[in-house]
Amino acid sequence: MRPGDTVAVVSPSGPPNAVLLGRGVERLEGLGLKVLVGAHALDRQPLDYLAGDDAARAADLQSAWCDPAVSAVFCCRGGYGAGRLLDLLDWDAMRAAGPKVLLGSSDITALHNAFAIELGVPTLHGPMAACDLLAGEDGPEPRTWESLRAALFGTPQTVRGERALVPGRAEGVLAGGNLSLLASMCGTRWQPSFAGRLAFLEDIGEEPYRIDRMLTQLLQAGTFDGVRGIALGSWVDCGDPYPVLEDRLGRLGVPVLAGLAVGHGSPQMSVWLGRLGVIDTESCSLAGMVSDEGQAR
Repeated sequence: MRPGDTVAVVSPSGPPNAVLLGRGVERLEGLGLKVLVGAHALDRQPLDYLAGDDAARAADLQSAWCDPAVSAVFCCRGGYGAGRLLDLLDWDAMRAAGPKVLLGSSDITALHNAFAIELGVPTLHGPMAACDLLAGEDGPEPRTWESLRAALFGTPQTVRGERALVPGRAEGVLAGGNLSLLASMCGTRWQPSFAGRLAFLEDIGEEPYRIDRMLTQLLQAGTFDGVRGIALGSWVDCGDPYPVLEDRLGRLGVPVLAGLAVGHGSPQMSVWLGRLGVIDTESCSLAGMVSDEGQAR
């Protein structure tokens, strides 16, 4: 992206806080971006945990993606609801619109995974417009902000981890996101697959036994068949997840890097899904390699 580009801010999931959204828009404008806010971004009906009804949220997302003046679509927040939109979107029309940037995390994993399958475009896993890390009263969290700027306008920063559950080095297209969302997509048209790829996983508020259950579901569904390596992000309020992560993933025989500041914690580093990445447990790092050859197609 470049200064002067137009971005659309939409709410595919839960309803954002209006004050945070306003601040987030100002911060994005401070990057030299022109910001359009979706018509239904602040809706709250018929269910109070959704930003408007499904048709309205899908219309905002599709309209933004298909608008030739828009270079990127930024999501307001996560929560719940993005998965409800997948069978309402006109994928042919969105495919014809060409590649753009989709930015979001958490519940937006449903869109990351579906966009990779339907559109074959890289998407950006990172902080959202109406969240505290970007829109806090005292300014954006510095490392989060710098990582996002680098991912949007320059070269994505290398993300450092904390430990190696299984040592080694692996290259591949990075895919994944929130574990709960990935498990929920098993058995659907958008079931994830990490064949020939690096898997990225993170979550929040899940007890270790629930993490075990979701990993077991993905393993039994064949999601990890052919995976090249695994990058583990933040596990906020998940107790000690590492024994179960090592137990379920360590037996795959691929490098597993843990403790990346990607997901729900602070800071929240931005990483490109659908582009080539490198896991290196010796340097305890996940590095992104942006190139046409590394795209999801």
